[in-house]
Amino acid sequence: MWTTVGLYQAEGYRVPQFHGKWPFARFLCFEEPASALASLLNGLACLLMLLRYRSTVPRQSPMYHTINAFSLVSLNAWFWSTVFHTRDTYLTEKMDYFCATAVILYSIYLCCVRTLGLRRPAVSSIVGVFLILAFTSHVSYLTFVSFDYGYNMAANATIGLVNLLWWLCWCWQNRGTLPYWWKCGLVVLLLHGLALLELLDFPPMLWILDAHAVWHLSTIPVHFLLQVCFFVDFLIDDSLYLLNTEKMGVKVE
Repeated sequence: MWTTVGLYQAEGYRVPQFHGKWPFARFLCFEEPASALASLLNGLACLLMLLRYRSTVPRQSPMYHTINAFSLVSLNAWFWSTVFHTRDTYLTEKMDYFCATAVILYSIYLCCVRTLGLRRPAVSSIVGVFLILAFTSHVSYLTFVSFDYGYNMAANATIGLVNLLWWLCWCWQNRGTLPYWWKCGLVVLLLHGLALLELLDFPPMLWILDAHAVWHLSTIPVHFLLQVCFFVDFLIDDSLYLLNTEKMGVKVE
């Protein structure tokens, strides 16, 4: 691979991709060291967020189990992202892609439960079944028909946009009644905005940092400084608010 890269550069051509992937310099057992390290740190941030949430919010809160499940789905995705960037195989690649999609779909389900499901549980159940079917179809197509990177990117971008707009609409509608609404809006905007880095495509700088690695690295401060602080604060504030309104018999907004 590196002989081919050297020949291309010697003749003035762009660095080539191999099987759709840029060439990276290994470090020990890590095929993509920057992305592997970034994935591990992002997973650590998710773990800290989960531990803080569990230590603060009583299990009786209406959203407790849904948020716990979301955190576990996210941890699983960062685990497979770390494994994939450490060793790229047929299995690890698919687990990385599929688990990332699962996080976005579950975020939509989380939003649905919070905005509609608490008052209309049947609605969130129907949406949940639809999301499971969508995930199954997505995985089946990529596994048995064609592992199309362009399709996967378009599908994730579409469901990510739905997730973004749904959360922002809820934040806007509740800006006058829930003083903590801005914490959710800020983190959602930043995380989805940084995801645009994934749309870039350039050869890795120093054979380590490509667009994907830069995206992963850029989300580390967001996860540690904003998600562990602001987003978990939002989840805690909202869960305690729901618990208190449930005890008082007040209609949930």
